[in-house]
Amino acid sequence: MVVVTGAGRGLGRAHALAFAAEGARLVVNDLGVGLDGSPGADSPARQVVEEIRAAGGEAVAHAGDIATTEGAASLVHTALDAFGRLDTLVNNAGFLRDRMLVNLDEDDWDAVMRVHLKGHFLPLKHAAAHWRAQTKAGLVPQARVVNTSSGAGLSGSVGQGNYSAAKAGIVGLTLVAAAEMERYGVQVNAIAPAARTRMTEAAFAQAMAAPDSGFDAMAPENVSPLVVWLGSAASAGVTGRVFETEGGRITVMDGWRPGPGADKGARWTPAEAGATARELLARARPPTAVHGTG
Repeated sequence: MVVVTGAGRGLGRAHALAFAAEGARLVVNDLGVGLDGSPGADSPARQVVEEIRAAGGEAVAHAGDIATTEGAASLVHTALDAFGRLDTLVNNAGFLRDRMLVNLDEDDWDAVMRVHLKGHFLPLKHAAAHWRAQTKAGLVPQARVVNTSSGAGLSGSVGQGNYSAAKAGIVGLTLVAAAEMERYGVQVNAIAPAARTRMTEAAFAQAMAAPDSGFDAMAPENVSPLVVWLGSAASAGVTGRVFETEGGRITVMDGWRPGPGADKGARWTPAEAGATARELLARARPPTAVHGTG
C-alpha cells in the first residue's frame, strides 16, 4: 500500500500510475495548488484516482495539507482506514517561488521551505510513528520511504536559493531518517530527478525526443521505475542513498566525503591556516558547478 504526496500532476502522478500498474493500492495526495502554491480550483488527486480505478486499480484521494500536523496525520490515517496498512511513503509535493537572493522575500523563503522540507518531515514523522508502533507490537514492517530532492539541492541553482536550501535539507533528513528508522524495518532513500513538469517546463522547453528512437528523455514517467523499485521489497538492504535520475540514466550520488586534510596538532595562526587551506584546495577535486552558472 503506497502513499504519494503531490501526486495530482507531473512526477507524483507518474509515480502513482506506475505503482498502480504494479498492483499497488494508492492514497493519492494533492492539495491542488498552483505552481507557486496559490489555491487551485480543481482536484487533480481525484482525477488521478479515477484514472487508476478506470484501469482496474484501487486508490483513494487525500486533499489535505501535508505540511501541517493535522494534514500529515490524516494522510496516514486515510491509508490505514482505506486499506488497513501502510507500506511505502513517497514524499513528492512541492512548488516554486524563484527569485535571486536579493529579491527573495521572507514569505517566499518560508513558503518553499514549508512545503518541501516540512512537507517531507511531517508525513515521515507520522508514518514512522505507525511503523514504530507496529514493531513494538511484535510486527516487523518492510516499509519504504522515497524522498524527493533535486540537483539544485546537491549543487545549488542560481535564482533558487530557497528551493536549493530546502532540497539540500531533504538530503540531510533522508540520511538521519535512514539511520534512525532502520531498527523498525524502514528503508529511507532519496531521488534527485530531472524531468519535464510544471516546475521545470520552461527549463526543458527545448528538450526533444531523440529522432532515431522517439525516446522522450524529459518525460516524468522515466523517473518512476526507480521510485517503484525503491518503494518495494525488491530494494531490500538499500537505505540512506541518494540517486540522480533523468531519462534513461541512474546515478548513485557519492555525497560529502573527506578530501585532502592536514593536522598540525596545535592551533593554527591565520596565515598558517590560509596557506594550508590553499595547499589542500590545490589537491582537492573542484566542486560541481552551480546550475545556471554556465
